[in-house]
Amino acid sequence: MISTSKLKSVDFYRKIPRDLTEASLSGAGLSIIAALFMVFLFGMELNNYLTVSTSTSVIVDKSSDGDFLRIDFNLSFPSLSCEFASVDVSDVLGTNRLNITKTIRKFSIDHDLRPTGSEFHSGPVLHDINHGDEFDGVVSEGSVSLTGRNFDQYAHQYPILVVNFYAPWCYWSNRLKSSWESAANTMRERYDPELDGRIILGRVDCTEEVDLCRRHHIQGYPSIRIFRKGSDVKEDHGHHDHESYYGDRDTESLLKTMEGLIAPLPIESHKSDNSTQNAKRPAPLTGGCRIEGYVRVKKVPGNLIISARSGSHSFDPSLMNMSHVISHLSFGMNVSPKLMNEAKRLMPYIGRSHDKLNGRSFINHRDVDANVTIEHYLQIVKTEVVARRSSREYKLLEEYEYTAHSSLVQSVYIPVAKFHFELSPMQVLITENPKSFSHFITNVCAIIGGVFTVAGILDSILHNTIRMMKKIELGKNF
Repeated sequence: MISTSKLKSVDFYRKIPRDLTEASLSGAGLSIIAALFMVFLFGMELNNYLTVSTSTSVIVDKSSDGDFLRIDFNLSFPSLSCEFASVDVSDVLGTNRLNITKTIRKFSIDHDLRPTGSEFHSGPVLHDINHGDEFDGVVSEGSVSLTGRNFDQYAHQYPILVVNFYAPWCYWSNRLKSSWESAANTMRERYDPELDGRIILGRVDCTEEVDLCRRHHIQGYPSIRIFRKGSDVKEDHGHHDHESYYGDRDTESLLKTMEGLIAPLPIESHKSDNSTQNAKRPAPLTGGCRIEGYVRVKKVPGNLIISARSGSHSFDPSLMNMSHVISHLSFGMNVSPKLMNEAKRLMPYIGRSHDKLNGRSFINHRDVDANVTIEHYLQIVKTEVVARRSSREYKLLEEYEYTAHSSLVQSVYIPVAKFHFELSPMQVLITENPKSFSHFITNVCAIIGGVFTVAGILDSILHNTIRMMKKIELGKNF
């Protein structure tokens, strides 16, 4: 058996009897200061342990999300009609997709960006419009000339008023002229406006009647509108509720449509006459449009373009205004709020450039300039956040952030809203650097031991200095 005395012999921490120790004011002061200093250092170490540290590096983009990039957007154009609004995508590899509709939704809005109805549907894609044979001779006018002074009179006098809004300089308007007037003359012969009084065809020169065409939200020429007596004006802000004609423009097709408008067709006939139904669709209630949805583009420099487009209409560039408000514009898949909050725990500033243009307005005041294209230059960089848990790494977040520069550019052609994007070949990699608990305990022990030791040395120096000064003072007295 090992005796207790032998065990005591290996004690590293031998005690001095309390009777042999002496307390001092200097030692008490240093003890209090040392204790406060240890608490302070412990707090700093605890805060450092609890604070997440990260390392940021720039590496070559090794995307795992394929060769395509998703662009989500919600754009409002106060002066672009949904009737002609087109979403186009192009890139440096030659891709050129026009009038994308599958993933796009359009809503008519007023000048204050307020919605004026349900979703605007462009209807089925029709074949190339037949304009009939070109005619260079003189055409007798069968339609009535409408102006701002007599338009309402005709609209309330006849149950059906079909109007051709045109511009003399427009190629498509001139192609339509002969067919339109021929159809108008034939309808006058069949249904005399004075005797029958059910239908009349009219025309409006939009270069002369600018206010009248603006009132009916005419942006492309020619535009054929069908007004029905008693239902052409709503009480809600005076919005016009009428139909647009998108069918063939030869004389025979126009006459077929006019006959269908006034004939008392039974329900069965309405169902079977698909060509007539497809040719007519509700006209936009207002002159503005909100476009929302997404497109997928290749990860190469390219353009997202919003413009007025039609294969059978002309546009006056001086009257086009591409002012818009960006409610949302982002790249890549949408990030859930939960993931974003978790990522911000690692990197508080992340996500600030994910949707940098949200809420921004880009307005071209017409009194400043016309024919203005609004261009946005976007430099996109991918950011990837990697977290570590229990010695394992996992991808926490993958998002695309961008910087933007916008400008108004004088345009020779039809003004557009253009978003030019370039994806950086590099990506930002943010990696979490977790701290081990053992490292924290080691540092705490080092703080306690270090402060205690240094305080003891200082106390010894101070105590001996005071004793020495007392001895010197005592020697002077003798």
